[in-house]
Amino acid sequence: MNFSRLALCVAAALCAAPVFAGDAPLPVPPPAALPDASPTDPQHAVNLGGVDVDAKLDAARNSLSPDTGSSQYVLDSKAIAALPLGQSTPLNQVVLQAPGVVQDSFGQLHVRGDHANLQYRIDGVVIPESIGGFGQALDARMIDNLKLLDGALPAQYGLRTAAVVDITTKKLKNDGNEGVVGITGGSNGTINPYASLFGKSGEWSYYLTANYLESDIGIENPTSSKKPVHDHTNQVKAFGDISYRINDDARLSFMFGVANNRFQIPNNPGQTPTFGYLDVTDFDSSKLNEQQQERTRFGVLSLQGKMGETAYQVSLGQRYSGLDFTPDAIGDLMFDGVASDVRRSNRASTVQADFSTPVGDSNTVRYGVYSSFEKAGSTNNAMVFPADADGNQTSTTPINIVDESRLIARTYSAYLQDEWSIGSAWTVNYGVRYDKFNAFKAESQLSPRVGAVWQATDSTTIHAGYSRYFTPPATEAITTTSIEKFAGTTNALPSDGNNTPKSERSSYYDLGISQQVGSDLTLGLDLYDRRVSRLQDEGQFGAAVVYSTFNYQFGRIRGAEFSANWNHGPVTAYFNLAYSRAMGKRIVTGQYNFDPDELAYIYDNYIHLDHDQKLTSSGGISWAITGDTQVGANYLFGSGLRKDGDVPNGLSVPYYFQLNLNVSHDFNFESTGKLHTQLALINALDRTYELRDGSGVGVGAPQFGPRRGLFLSVEKNF
Repeated sequence: MNFSRLALCVAAALCAAPVFAGDAPLPVPPPAALPDASPTDPQHAVNLGGVDVDAKLDAARNSLSPDTGSSQYVLDSKAIAALPLGQSTPLNQVVLQAPGVVQDSFGQLHVRGDHANLQYRIDGVVIPESIGGFGQALDARMIDNLKLLDGALPAQYGLRTAAVVDITTKKLKNDGNEGVVGITGGSNGTINPYASLFGKSGEWSYYLTANYLESDIGIENPTSSKKPVHDHTNQVKAFGDISYRINDDARLSFMFGVANNRFQIPNNPGQTPTFGYLDVTDFDSSKLNEQQQERTRFGVLSLQGKMGETAYQVSLGQRYSGLDFTPDAIGDLMFDGVASDVRRSNRASTVQADFSTPVGDSNTVRYGVYSSFEKAGSTNNAMVFPADADGNQTSTTPINIVDESRLIARTYSAYLQDEWSIGSAWTVNYGVRYDKFNAFKAESQLSPRVGAVWQATDSTTIHAGYSRYFTPPATEAITTTSIEKFAGTTNALPSDGNNTPKSERSSYYDLGISQQVGSDLTLGLDLYDRRVSRLQDEGQFGAAVVYSTFNYQFGRIRGAEFSANWNHGPVTAYFNLAYSRAMGKRIVTGQYNFDPDELAYIYDNYIHLDHDQKLTSSGGISWAITGDTQVGANYLFGSGLRKDGDVPNGLSVPYYFQLNLNVSHDFNFESTGKLHTQLALINALDRTYELRDGSGVGVGAPQFGPRRGLFLSVEKNF
């Protein structure tokens, strides 16, 4: 591992990159600051004054998770509310404010060179992933604070290890009932009404939120036009958390969420058909009518509290996720030679138990288990044309082929770790984790972890860590395609290969420093290096907007992140810059998805992963002009994801820069009280930029970033 080389790279990047003014209403701590908690929204905070049993139970739950060794970035509900779109901001756009997070099409995120591989936790409970599409199953309005944990994670965190999105939900501070109703509307026919309700009475408390979104831009536009063709979306989301305090040391809660999202697949006008259908020889590509629906439901029952000195949380959960892609039967056949009616489903049942026990004055032992049982199904009901050995259509009459697969996957995990405080300056967290994954065959690994934090001075904190990772393939992204069924058709697969994705194994090294400069400025620098065997990646293969997993035999990922946060009086600001290099060599599973020439080159050569972006930056500034009025701006910058050149993924699309502006004002009416309003201008410069150009390993159609849009939010508390 060559940290000196990484340091030179990030230094060069800092010198060469322009400094952008942007907006984040409230600064967030940089990696390595390692805060125990972020400030909470006063309106929805737990009342910590006096003896508060709920606060005591929350503290017990918080003690289950360590804060050492990994990198942390925290956003609280105030910071989210002050983003340009406020709490109407999609969750992926919230996470993009953290260092090293790269945006992609269909709402996907890449953290530190990983394709996806994110773990979502709500109040300490793991929520299994949904089937990979572009719908957001979670809503930012439920968040009191959000931590993004990455780097060398402690033994408690496993399976999905690119980053942990750790969400703490909102709570009401006093007995009674409160709520909020609002609506966001604006460009592209966007309308987003929402409502939230809080309640607390004696031993019972609850939080419920729901919203509806309708817009004429549901997925990224495949062209640079201001108005996409056939891109309408309807989305419904709801979340609830109901708790009952059994006694001063135990609490039972039920958490649930629902999302039902419908999308039109946007069209790219002016395309020329490749195949003939019966006596039809032409088809207007702007008239294609492909549709996709995504459904997610989850529920978790948790018992949480303390037994003596031991804090615990035991949870039983289930998540169902489904995806249906409906093709344009004639149009898809004429443009692609296949019209696939795709159905995917995945049901996961989980058990999770975490415990924390202090030992003496200097040690805290944490231990726990996790298990999941998943049933996944995939059906591809495809219409294709007969073809000769060279792939040329031999008949204009389509034939029907049904390709089905079923999969049962079992995961078992256990961990044991100790957090050891050595004097006042050092904290060491060391432990071991065991994971076993059994789907096509049993795979397992014993993974050591160690991390340390050194409080070098009152203003300087240094952390370092090493983690061995074991990452099973995402069950919902596994499909076993029958190669033989499509032989002799226009959907014939270009090569044979291994249908079975493999678990990834890697060694992760992380080193970071946080420096407080005076009372207003905090600087952070983090370096990481990861050596990977059986590197997992995902690609979009076919017309359906759904991802499938494949493996490179070898992977090398390294990078550096710099962050700065400023907080002085009414002005707050932040700046993030990340450098990344993610490479893979030799595709060893899912080879049938690739051209033989690509496979031959990648067999002998490292290539950039399709989601690798060399430079990524985000930042923002906010100014509270008065107690009722605030203005701000934020930005996103990227040097561009990969595209094909002379070699696979050999080039990158042009860099992009998106500037967003906002102003908010609270109107105070004597009869009805406060009315909150917020005006947002997205992509204020109306810069046209591509996220994808439609080329690259495992990449589908082109996708462009949003054009300029104006949105107004109006919100009333009651």
